[in-house]
Order: sequence, then structure tokens, then C-alpha cells
Amino acid sequence: MKPDLYIARRYLVARKSLGVIHAISLLSAIGMAVGTAALILILSVYNGFDDVIKQNLSDLAPDVLVTPAHGKFFVPEGPAFEALKEDPRIARVCSVVEEQVFAAYGGRQELALAKGVDAVYEAGSQLSGHVVEGQFSLHDGDLPQAAVGVGLARKMGIRPHFLDPLVLYYPRRGARIPLAGPAAALGSVKLAPAALLSINATTDEELIILPIDRMRTLTGLTDQVSGLELTLSVPADRRTLRSLQELLGPDYLVRDRIRQQPSLYKMMRYEKLAIYLILLFVVLIIASNIFGSLSMLAIAKREDMQTLRALGADERFIRRIFIYEGWLVSLCGLLAGLVIGVALALVQQHFGIVKMPGGFFLQAYPVVLQAGDLLWTVLGVGACGAVISLLAAPSPDPR
Repeated sequence: MKPDLYIARRYLVARKSLGVIHAISLLSAIGMAVGTAALILILSVYNGFDDVIKQNLSDLAPDVLVTPAHGKFFVPEGPAFEALKEDPRIARVCSVVEEQVFAAYGGRQELALAKGVDAVYEAGSQLSGHVVEGQFSLHDGDLPQAAVGVGLARKMGIRPHFLDPLVLYYPRRGARIPLAGPAAALGSVKLAPAALLSINATTDEELIILPIDRMRTLTGLTDQVSGLELTLSVPADRRTLRSLQELLGPDYLVRDRIRQQPSLYKMMRYEKLAIYLILLFVVLIIASNIFGSLSMLAIAKREDMQTLRALGADERFIRRIFIYEGWLVSLCGLLAGLVIGVALALVQQHFGIVKMPGGFFLQAYPVVLQAGDLLWTVLGVGACGAVISLLAAPSPDPR
């Protein structure tokens, strides 16, 4: 062991005549441990909520979405689309037609995002897990039905299986405003509300899901679609996306979930970064206690420093003693905080001891422990300890 590190370690564990200094160092280490554990726990809870949001989005957003590079609709025909359907990496291909429509129900009107889906989508959809009332089914025999976002349903007073139909309006293609008024230029379809869905606040305020044939009737389309939703049997990594893009050519856009909603995923990353920086700043403030303990240690050990100089130690050697002392205090707090934080996170992750407030759809606070968070916690807290130690290490008076 290096002499300066050895001396710093002895100062850390020495008990004689250093009671107050030891108390301050102990409080500094405890503060670092609490800050480190809090950093791990809060980031893990954020990861848990992040996963919940992504899971809700993944039940609505596909692994890969194919849309036209120009225009709104296209016909999925040709060798490229035949190869797409035969590709072993693709588990299923769903045709969808999305458009903004005017919805009316029981005398109330709202703008809505209507999404027409085919039978493949309906059979393999995970939206049944988001039904808060009714049953997710777009057909009752020959009767077409619709699933409505719970926020939109609340605004319009929609309830499943009521006698009033949900009527959707959309301008007829190429129609001019007739003498009878603008309403005569609108096409319409009637649907029976079958289910209310809760996915996320934004989606719940506007979404209506209906059979694709009724959506095509409403918009005046024949066999066109606004997009193809692909469910993959392999991860949607860059290589897969590049391969699918090359297969379809430049006339189409191939996007994974992140590219489908880039602003949302960017916001989630920035929020996590902001949380990390705020908590790291708190740890830095806690670590400032090391400054006081090192200053007091330098005063208490002034005679020892004079002895070391007499033995030939230079100023850099003496300064390193105090730097190592500060690092050891912060390292003890860091290690204790890691153990405590990881243990508490794992207990909550597997047993859900801390429950969510009543009325929330989650039973307990979601926690997901990630190795990347542990790495950044170690680096961040270690850097805080190192910076404070470098700033606090005094240059002893040569006298």
C-alpha cells in the first residue's frame, strides 16, 4: 500500500483525539450513503413508470409502422409487399386506416381520431387488457362496433351497449358544398359502442377504433390503407429496420416505436436526465460536509505534517493524504448506499411492499433496477466525492 494512502486510512479509523472529526466524517459518509440510495431508488421507480408507459404504448403502437413517404394513403400491392408478408421475421401484418373525423353521440359532438383495423389486428390485439367497460369486439354478428377512448367517451356521454349509435362524419371525396348546406357533403357511418379503452391521457381523449371496411366506407377508399402495422418475431433493431426499408424502397417510411413518437421518447429521456442531475446536485451538497472534516483534520494533524516534512515528505505527498482521506469517506458512503439502494429496489421490485395510493391501476410502486443506472450513480457520486476532496485538501503551512 502506498504510504500516503496508508496514512489516510489510519486517520480514517483512528479514534484518539479525533472524536468530533470522526463524527463529521461519519455524518458525511451517512449522507453520501443516503444520497446514493435515494438516487438508485428514484431512478428505479422512474424506470418502472417508464416501462408502464411504454407497455401501454406498445399495446397500441406496433413494432414497426409502414407509411407512405408522400401522401396519406397507398395500396399495399406488388412484389415488395408480397415479400414482406412472407418474411420470417414478421409475425403478422395489419392494415389500418387512420383519419380525423367528426363524431356525434346523443346530441354531443367532438373531433376524434378514427382508426380502422382489419380482422388480423382485432384477433391479435392486446387492447382487451385496457378495457375499462364493455368488451373489445368490433363485430357483433353483422353489426359493426367501435371501441372508444375513455376520455372521449366521458366528454360525449358514451356508454357501451346503449341504444344510441355513435355516428362518424367525414367529407366525401371530391364533393362540393351543395345548396342544402355543408352537412350534405359529409359521408357518415353508424356504429354501436362496445368498449371503453384507457391507454394514456392523450390517446384516451381522441381515439375511436372501428372495422376497416366501415372506415373505408366513411373516407371513400377502396383497398387503400394509411399504414401497415408489423409485429416482429425479432427485435426491431437498426439492422432489421434498414433491411425492411431497403425492401420497400424510398417511397415508404419504416419506423419503429421510437420514431413513431419521437417527442414522447425524447421527453422521457430528458426527464430522467433532469432527475439524475437534480439528485446528483443534492449529493454534491451532502458531500460538502467532507470539506469541513478535512479542514478540521488538517488543523488537528499539523504536528504530524511537520514530522512528515522532517522525514522528507514534500507538499504533494501531504496533500494526497487529505485527498485520499476524502475519497475514502465518500467511497464508504458510496458502497453503503449502493448496497442499501439495490437491496431496497430489489425488495420493492419483487414484493411490492410500498403500495400505490388508492384508485390507481397499479397495486404498488413499479421499480425496475438497471445496470446502467448503477454505473452512472457510481460515476456521478464518485465524481462528487473526488471534486470535494480535491477542493477541500489543504496545502499545509510549511512553518
